[in-house]
Amino acid sequence: MKVTEDFLKFSMHRGNDLSTPRPEYRFRGLVPGDRWCLCALRWRRGLYEAGVAPTVVLEATHERALDFVPLAWLQAHALRTVG
Repeated sequence: MKVTEDFLKFSMHRGNDLSTPRPEYRFRGLVPGDRWCLCALRWRRGLYEAGVAPTVVLEATHERALDFVPLAWLQAHALRTVG
């Protein structure tokens, strides 16, 4: 997924601060536009609870995500690449 400001705020509000650097874990913190691996349930909550789910990189999405999110939802929010 590509991180958005709205999603970072949503995630922080839900107790998962992805913006703050944590050098002790070698984590630099995320900024809008970064690509990040996100669990399917958090993405689903971001989409349907708050309307802030980030775009999805379908080629990098594991098929097990379909256990939690319909393919149509992922396709509707797929990152469009210039080919």
